[in-house]
Amino acid sequence: MRKLMGQSRDSLIKVKEGGGKKPPQGLQRQLLTTSHKQADAWPVSERRVYRTTTHVPQELGQIMDSETFEKSRLYQLDKSTFSFWSGLYSEVEGTMILLCGGIPFLWNLSGQISGRAGFGPEYEIVQSLVFLLLATLFSAVTGLPWSLYNTFVIEEKHGFNQQTLGFFFKDAIKKFIVTQCILLPVTSLLLYIIKIGGDYFFIYAWLFTLVVSLVLVTIYADYIAPLFDKFIPLPEGELKQQIETMAKSIDFPLTKVYVVEGSKRSSHSNAYFYGFFKNKRIVLFDTLLEDYSALNKEPAGEDGENEETKSKTKNKKQGCKNEEVLAVLGHELGHWKLGHTVKNIIISQMNSFLCFFLFAVLIGRKELFAAFGFYDTQPTLIGLMIIFQFIFSPYNEVLSFCLTVLSRRFEFQADSFAKELGKAKDLYSALIKLNKDNLGFPVSDWIFSMWHYSHPPLLERLQALKDAKQE
Repeated sequence: MRKLMGQSRDSLIKVKEGGGKKPPQGLQRQLLTTSHKQADAWPVSERRVYRTTTHVPQELGQIMDSETFEKSRLYQLDKSTFSFWSGLYSEVEGTMILLCGGIPFLWNLSGQISGRAGFGPEYEIVQSLVFLLLATLFSAVTGLPWSLYNTFVIEEKHGFNQQTLGFFFKDAIKKFIVTQCILLPVTSLLLYIIKIGGDYFFIYAWLFTLVVSLVLVTIYADYIAPLFDKFIPLPEGELKQQIETMAKSIDFPLTKVYVVEGSKRSSHSNAYFYGFFKNKRIVLFDTLLEDYSALNKEPAGEDGENEETKSKTKNKKQGCKNEEVLAVLGHELGHWKLGHTVKNIIISQMNSFLCFFLFAVLIGRKELFAAFGFYDTQPTLIGLMIIFQFIFSPYNEVLSFCLTVLSRRFEFQADSFAKELGKAKDLYSALIKLNKDNLGFPVSDWIFSMWHYSHPPLLERLQALKDAKQE
């Protein structure tokens, strides 16, 4: 059910590996350098790499010590095991839902609930919203044990989790409520547009989703993200001045720089920038900044929020120096300068338009609904689910791979841009630090890496920077 019905929820507010939240997927540039797509079941070949590569390879001897290498190996091994079993459960759950008629059952139950509230079968949109609410609630409940295990067993074991159980549940409830406040109105308007749009409804539906995406990315950091994390302007000082100087040198229209307290959730590093036209803003997690990371300081007294989160500080030095932060920002500003962000948005919207067009072509096929147990009715929401979730599945896999290839190309180009700014040496050291801080394992199966990793492997990026660093 998580896989069948929970994707709408996850696409609105997503947590990265126990770290902080980020804007809706595809609407921001990530500063992280070691991200990859989450696989439902990690291939045997990748797990074999984690199990058998127990010593630091010769080419890594100068950049990673054996202790950090072993920690990262064990961390990735634990994550791969968790990913395998959670992915297997998701597949079994989804299969059982299909075989047992879970989707039509939930739709009928939604009809009964809306009927008791005075809304008959003619109020399809109301029934669709009840269905969506029940589906996301089911998804949240069945996914809760996996989320708890990931946070309080795996992330805790490897020193990343900073949350208490109370904070975790409060955060989960808040996230669910905020998601429903966005998801339900947007879905109701989308269904209404499809209903009244006539033969060209797919154009209006696409335009509506485009507007919603732009609105969300515009308001996210100012109105949504502060509901979960505390944002403060980066204090006046050398770092802020250097960031503003760099932005000005390449005509980047920077308006604000924020620091978010990511350390109250996790010690993973994260950051992003967002905004359109002349209103660009950068958000840096305190765990990315050596001078601001709470994990580099002695814990404060047990007051208010400190008592709530009970930061599990282990006095480990983490984060990047100012010069390294500037190098990473140079890389990210390269994405903007080279037009990568705009290109990604254009590709995303072209894909969205194509999907709505094909949906318009297929929505009248009654056999699609009958295959999923809907013999007498063809609800629009169910049609969206069937076509986008199942019919488009092969296409989505191919598209995802193509976007991964494109993303890796963009990363190399952005690294090259940072080199042109004279930041090669600092970017080289920043990549190593971020890899260590996040326990990224620098060895991977090449097929798995090619298919899943949106960023090139560490060694490939370092090799590309090496010549410029030596200069």
